[in-house]
Amino acid sequence: MQNIKLQRTTAPKEKPNEDKLGFGQIFTDHMYIMDYDEGRGWHDPRIVPYGPLSLDPSAMVFHYAQEMFEGLKAYHTGDGRVLLFRPDRNAQRAENSCKRLCIPPVPQEDFINAIKTVVSVDRDWIPTKPGTSLYIRPFIIATDNHLGVHPSLSYKFLVILSPSGAYYASGLDPVKIWIEDDYVRAVRGGIGEAKAGGNYAASLKAQEKSDAEGYAQVLWLDGVERKYIEEVGSMNIFFKIAGKVVTPKLNGSILPGVTRASCLDLCRHWGLEVEERRISVEELVSAARDGSLDECFGSGTAAVISPVGVLRFGDEVMEISGGGIGPLSQRLYDTVTGIQTGRIEDEFGWTVEVK
Repeated sequence: MQNIKLQRTTAPKEKPNEDKLGFGQIFTDHMYIMDYDEGRGWHDPRIVPYGPLSLDPSAMVFHYAQEMFEGLKAYHTGDGRVLLFRPDRNAQRAENSCKRLCIPPVPQEDFINAIKTVVSVDRDWIPTKPGTSLYIRPFIIATDNHLGVHPSLSYKFLVILSPSGAYYASGLDPVKIWIEDDYVRAVRGGIGEAKAGGNYAASLKAQEKSDAEGYAQVLWLDGVERKYIEEVGSMNIFFKIAGKVVTPKLNGSILPGVTRASCLDLCRHWGLEVEERRISVEELVSAARDGSLDECFGSGTAAVISPVGVLRFGDEVMEISGGGIGPLSQRLYDTVTGIQTGRIEDEFGWTVEVK
């Protein structure tokens, strides 16, 4: 594990109003940077004042989108500790994304140490009001100054921090989701299971369409047959159908979410029947019509648990749980956030304390 140099800012920013944080709009005093050069590997890890990067216009990230990112959070506990939630999962997923995108992986111990160190330096930026957290964005960009299509020979790994409120302004209120049947985001064999910006760029056109109809997010169908449920733009998706907890099986085009894995672990721990399998949109519509679709919710780092009150597929508008929050959605939200903030005992060993 490499030693990290620290250059503290000489001009600390004013801390924000915790009632007006929004999501991903405010950034702390410092950021972490480490460089990669072929033949030398990852080197020169450092924490410096937050500020702009200087990149050549021909840097390969601008032209061929060779980059990846992660997202996790740090939380204040009632007794003054700072906790991360399952950062080992993020480190493993980052390594997998890097391998798929031909980026040299950052060693997992360096990945986690970078996060713990920069969070410790800016720990006084972690908000304390209920529902708030410090969002952590690690990312890697290709920096070779070259326009040929091949993997870059140099990269930067950065970690930036953002004190944030709820991802949705409505908080835990159920959201409306649009099931997209025209555009596709990813296919098996592509980069859908990697945490890469290209996946999100591919989602924007459909998001515009759903926004215009008053829907918060897009729920994607598979890119081949366009009949099987995959994931929401910023979340994995869960259904409770006839008493069973059902979620799409990971198939290479769905992001393996950390919160998704935690929800599955908790449901099984509670003795609920859980199925990871293909779910057709026809099955979903049929379950909504016959009343067996009890609940629907999304899971992700940003929103944690996001209850879904309405699904729309074509002209079919499906209200779920009477448009309210279902009991399983509420229980998962309370449990996951309780563990994250230290209100509930972590019997699974999921949290890591930042000293």
